[in-house]
Amino acid sequence: MSETRIGVCNLCEAICGLELTVEGRDVLSVRGNRADPLSRGHICPKGVAIADVYVDPDRLRRPVRRLGEGADATWQEIGWDEAFDLVADNLARVIEQHGDDALGVYLGNPNAHSLGSMTHGTAMFKSFRTKNRYSATSVDQLPHQLVAHLMFGHQLFLPIPDIDRTSWFLVIGANPMASNGSLMTVPDFPQRVRDLKARGGRMVVLDPRRTETAKVADEHHFVRPGTDAWVLLAMLHELTTRSTPTVASYVDGLDTVVELVAGFTPERAEEMSGLPAEEIRRLAGELVTADGGVVYSRIGVSAGPWGTVCQWAVNCLNILSGNLDRVGGALFTTPAIDAVGTGLIGRGHFDAWRSRVRGLPETAGELPVSALREEIETPGEGQVRALLTVAGNPVLSTPDGARLDTALRDLDFMAAVDIYVNETTRHADVILPPTTALERDHYDLVFHLLAVRNTARFTPAVFDKEADQRHDWQIFREITLRTAARLSRKVPLKKRLVQRARLTASPTFLIGQLLRRGDSGVTLSKLRARPAGIDLGPLRARQLPDRLPSKNKRIDLAPAVVVEDVARLAAVPRPVGDELLLIGRRHKQDCNSWMHNSERLTRGRPRHQLLMNPEDLDARAITDGARVRVTSRVGTVEVEVAASADLMPGVVSLPHGYGHAKDGVLMSRSRDVPGVSINDLTDPELLDVSGNAALNGVPVSVSAC
Repeated sequence: MSETRIGVCNLCEAICGLELTVEGRDVLSVRGNRADPLSRGHICPKGVAIADVYVDPDRLRRPVRRLGEGADATWQEIGWDEAFDLVADNLARVIEQHGDDALGVYLGNPNAHSLGSMTHGTAMFKSFRTKNRYSATSVDQLPHQLVAHLMFGHQLFLPIPDIDRTSWFLVIGANPMASNGSLMTVPDFPQRVRDLKARGGRMVVLDPRRTETAKVADEHHFVRPGTDAWVLLAMLHELTTRSTPTVASYVDGLDTVVELVAGFTPERAEEMSGLPAEEIRRLAGELVTADGGVVYSRIGVSAGPWGTVCQWAVNCLNILSGNLDRVGGALFTTPAIDAVGTGLIGRGHFDAWRSRVRGLPETAGELPVSALREEIETPGEGQVRALLTVAGNPVLSTPDGARLDTALRDLDFMAAVDIYVNETTRHADVILPPTTALERDHYDLVFHLLAVRNTARFTPAVFDKEADQRHDWQIFREITLRTAARLSRKVPLKKRLVQRARLTASPTFLIGQLLRRGDSGVTLSKLRARPAGIDLGPLRARQLPDRLPSKNKRIDLAPAVVVEDVARLAAVPRPVGDELLLIGRRHKQDCNSWMHNSERLTRGRPRHQLLMNPEDLDARAITDGARVRVTSRVGTVEVEVAASADLMPGVVSLPHGYGHAKDGVLMSRSRDVPGVSINDLTDPELLDVSGNAALNGVPVSVSAC
């Protein structure tokens, strides 16, 4: 007999509530949960397909060991104890022989979406003393975290657009119609935009592509990739020259900001970006006069050459226009579990150490993943000789992926915690597969921090795990404890006992303890009684300076790192020539470098082509639909081209996360997904000051094959 169970989609940041109709261990249907106070019944194609991961025949359910190399490799199932011992023996061996830094670790994006990874994965990685820590953060959001740390005192104290009450919404380099928001958890964005317009509000989008979001905006303006910083600084120039802005008594550095932006005129911004100076002036004026306005930027800006300057400028615009800590402006969440206020997530830091080969600074305890390949290839003390990846695919998702793919073959040992053999994990000696979303309890420690409304929700597992499966937190516990037992360096007994106790406690137990520490009145028993979630109300205004995590309860408008980078920006010459600039793109049906195994998500019109403006095609005598060669400094790919007036002239676009064939071997059923990896073209030497990769605005040439 069928029954309805409450679930959650944790495939993207929208964290939509689900209703699943199940019979036994089969999912008959998936729909949005209308009772969910945040997602309100919204669901996107990925949520509908969440059961496809659960039943995927290519998904690993038990540990496997690789036999052979390359195209001749085969995979042998082994027992859990044997797998744990293989991993622990080899990690300990490499550390003992070559030192702590000989181990590299990489965390993929899904880790932030897993409760077990947040509670136990972090403990595992802290147990390793290596400086070679990497994650998807440095191809995604590192500028946001660095700026939040420098300005407010904590890397995840991020201002969130109060979209449900704003009257003027400026979106720069973001596409929430496809992403459902990012660093702004905003499920049902389409309805929220309709609500914005119904109350007389307006949305303006600046982007080099007429995205899905741009198409529903009141205005869209093209901006040349990599030049958003000049536009944002020109808007600040307007705000500071029309009159002297008034800032709160707890805000420092206004005079420095005024001096910094003095030379960044709208005319200079027009030369760099292509956005007319009069439009820049008008937008700055509208922000100031709006009854609650807000500026929001995301990955098109974050993953650019000036991501830190851009995000700093966004914060300054919201502050100087009087829209920070204001209804309809940029506000801070008050979640039931305050991972910022309680110190559950660290404040972050910058330049505490540097990479061995290129001397790149760490940010928030991680080195730029753009440095991983060279740290594997370059001999010497601290060379990465073993690698542990968790839910990640850096061969597809990080710069110059083709060379990283080659470098991984030379590791002494590699292990992966992953449910798939993919373009990266195919190099692992051992793969340890955890349970999937429908088989484990869930509470969002991160995305309640970033949501456009304060809610809390605990979702029990839809299905019990099978006896021979392991949750990710159980895998992390065994790797940590078994590796530590094999090292000659012994941790003091008291610390070992505390570590063992923490790793043995389940994530659900820890969530109950964390809820008790808060003052929301929400408990685990209350959440179990209301699995759709508890509504804690809209975002709150007038919380500052008391909520500021900075030790002096002040906001620094002029961090030295940013001041120095703005000076560097000022010296950049005007663009010349007719080179093309490459940008990425994402789709509702994709989830970064995975979900291409779901037939319901991959069927329909192909989405893998290089998009190119018809004018640029004509100038190169290339016909729509032809096969073209795309070349950057680091690589060349061949792909079909599609004419699109949605692209700004001089800009071309490839989707992120494609390119599943490696060495002539097709990964799983991704044979149904044509395309190439954009990151065989992106350049590891193009970095923001934070260390984030500049995946957008990469110079390329395009020619007919």
